[in-house]
Formats: sequence, structure tokens, C-alpha cells
Amino acid sequence: MNSPLWTRDEIAAATGARIGGGFAQATGASIDTRTLEPGDLYFAIKGDVHDGHDFVQAALEKGASAAIVSEEKAPTFAGSDRLIVVPDVLDAMRRMGRAARRRTDAKIVAITGSVGKTGTKEAMRLALSRQGVTHASVASYNNHWGVPLTLARMPRETEFGVFEIGMNHAHEILPLTGMVRPHVAVITTIEPVHIEFFPSLWGIADAKGEIFSGLEPGGTAVISRDNAYFERMRAHAYASAAGRVVTFGEHETADVRAHRIIVKPDHSIVDATIFGQPLTYRIGTAGRHIALNSLSVLAASHALGADLALVALSFAELKPPVGRGERTMLAVGDREVLLIDESYNANPASMRAALANLGAVELGRGARRIAVLGDMKELGETGPRLHAELAEAVETNKIDLVFAAGPLMQSLVDALPKAKVAAHAQTSAALIDAVRAAVRPGDAVTVKGSLSMKMALIVKALKDSYGAGPAANALKG
Repeated sequence: MNSPLWTRDEIAAATGARIGGGFAQATGASIDTRTLEPGDLYFAIKGDVHDGHDFVQAALEKGASAAIVSEEKAPTFAGSDRLIVVPDVLDAMRRMGRAARRRTDAKIVAITGSVGKTGTKEAMRLALSRQGVTHASVASYNNHWGVPLTLARMPRETEFGVFEIGMNHAHEILPLTGMVRPHVAVITTIEPVHIEFFPSLWGIADAKGEIFSGLEPGGTAVISRDNAYFERMRAHAYASAAGRVVTFGEHETADVRAHRIIVKPDHSIVDATIFGQPLTYRIGTAGRHIALNSLSVLAASHALGADLALVALSFAELKPPVGRGERTMLAVGDREVLLIDESYNANPASMRAALANLGAVELGRGARRIAVLGDMKELGETGPRLHAELAEAVETNKIDLVFAAGPLMQSLVDALPKAKVAAHAQTSAALIDAVRAAVRPGDAVTVKGSLSMKMALIVKALKDSYGAGPAANALKG
């Protein structure tokens, strides 16, 4: 039987907290009462929208082992013996995260990059879980509270830890990688994401390069050899405690190199060499970008001493999560429509990748490729140009119709032939009826946009209207 996640003495040692007599130990940790499980510690952190202290009573009623609250708010809950009182809740969570890192013997991987962090983290989690007890970030828990929470949740028995680390400003990765202290650090790629907050792509490369500063001495830096900012990233690696740099990509000098990538409608096949040794494997989801990121997983796994044959076999089980390429067959008329849900977020690189995936879908006679696209945010002055430049990807991938949502998408609409523009509205909600009415049997539809554009509303409307077709289960593997 596994030991408790946190004992009373461990929390006291990590935080110096004042601990109520009703708490003995915790089996988990949470910041959200909607997903809290009995036995979890509840951290009442204050977010941008909600103050967790407003939900302390609900957490305790749901079975939380204790609630960690601030000294300032503690009098509000007088009478409860399941309080852990600290000066600052977020700081206490950071302290517990660092304590969890100190007590583990796990091999730790940290992943960042402009695109592909979450997908690569999930592939890494899947691969390592076949070879030992693996703990990984949930969803996209990659920021100033997500990283310490993931650390605080890490069981002491963990053998492999996989952490996603994100940023949208310079110097945000530094403290996070310092907490995680990875043995291997991966940068998937550098692209114009959050460019609004940086003077140039060089600035993004420097910000991502911060991940190497937290490397354990002698650790491994994993970098895309194909990226234009490779030398910049490598310089950051050499300036750190890294013992070596491992490269991946299609470049002829890459240590982990793809010689051929075959993208099928629902999977990909990669012929690669790993430090000169040949390896062919199947990935259970489509996408050239996913295939390239699988090389970084192999590179990181090699650095950890994992069995690469088992890693490659695990890729066949990889499925895209909701909002990140999930495929659903909808029953429309006497045939089906393929819905590709890419609604979670968007940037120029991921938008082009989504259009390429739609272009790779094999269609029957008379069927069409339909892209429903929302604004890409945080692009600053380059926003209009980067939206207009998507027109080339629309043409190259033989997209038949484009529905556009948001003011920035006007630039794409203006750059496209009028025959390809089905409709343009300021919000995703305003497009729902038009998209729903437009789909025909045999079509393939991709929905993508920045999270704030709420493109998932269109995905939900299509699913609610048409439901799953008979082939839907086949896509679930």
C-alpha cells in the first residue's frame, strides 16, 4: 500500500503552518472543488477570477482532509479543526512542491516550447508509464500555480516525473524550472506565440531557454535541430549545468532523426534513426508536427535510460485529447462527417498544422474540407499579417470553405478568394447556425481558434445536432 501523500509533520516542516487537530494526513491535493476527491488537501489560492477561500466550506463538506488557508482569512472559518493556516497559500504550495521534489528519487523531465508542450508531455507520460510509476502534469498545468501544484501532488514512490512549463513573458520559466530541477529539459520549438509580449522571436527563444537553468548538474538539454533558433537555444544549454545537448528533427545532423514521415487520416508512421540505430514506429494520431515531437520524446527517453523499443510501441496508443485534435464521426444524412476538434487554442504554427491535417483527410466524391477558424491572440502588431498569411496554408491544403470568427480574421478573409469564404462573424456563437447548416454528408470539418474565442461552442453545437455516427468508435481505437 502506498504511503500518504502528505503527513502532518511533513507539512509543518515544509511550511511552518499552524495545523488543526482534525488533520492527520492527505492522499491528494487540489485547488478546485469541482474535481476534489475525498482525502485531498484543498489549497485556497486566490486566482485572477476567484478566491479559493470562498470555496473552503464546500471543499471540507466534500471530504477534503484539510483546507490550507491564509492567516488573514482564517478567522472566517473559526470552529473548524481541519484548517492549515499559513501566511500565503500560494507560497505554501510552492514550499510543499519543493519539499516533494527533495524527497523523490524520480527521474524528472521538463518540457516547454511555443507549440506542442501538452501533446509532447502526454506522449512522454504514456511512454514512461510503461516503464515505471509516472507522475505528470494534468491538462496544461504549466504556470505559476500549475507547476507547484503538480509537484505537491507527486507521490514519493514516483519513478518518472513529467512536467510541462509554460510562459507568456520573460523570466516566468526561471522560478518554475528551479522548483522542478529536471534531469532532462526539452524545448519543442520556437514560434511567434505570445509575440505581443516580446520584442522579437529572439526574445521568445531566450525565454524558453530559461528552462535549462534549472537542469540538474550533468543533465541533458533536448533541442529541435530544425528550428531557426537552434544556435540560440544551444547557447542557453551550454550556459547551464547541462552535461550534454541532444538534438532531434529532420536535419541531417540530428541525433534523433526522422528520415520519412507518413501522415495518414488517423495515424502517422515514422522512419527514424536514434543515434544511428534505425527505428520505425506508428503513432495513433495524425500530424506531421506530432511525429516531429515524438522524436523529442525518444531523445528524452534515451537520456533517461528508458527502453526505446517500449517507448516506440507506446506511441501507437497515443490519442489526441479533447480540443487538441480529437476526431469524432457525426451522423449527417446517409453518410458521416469527420469533426476534428482543435478548439483548445491557436497560434500561427498550430493553425498551419491543423490545416495540414485537414488537408491530409481523404474525401469521397463531392465532399469538402471545411475550416472554422477563430482569431489567434497575443500576436501584437504582427496579428493582421500572421492571419493573412494563413491564406497560403488554406490554398496548399485544398480547404474548400472557411468560416471565420473574430476581428483579426478579417485579414484572412481579405486574403482569400471570395468563393472560399463561407461566413465571417465577430464571435464564434454568431457562426453556429451557419456552420451547422453548411455541413453535408462526407465533409471533414476542423474547428480551431484561441481559447478566448470559445470555438468549442461550435464543436458542441455540431455534436449536439448530429451525434456520433456508427464509425465513431473506430476513431477511439
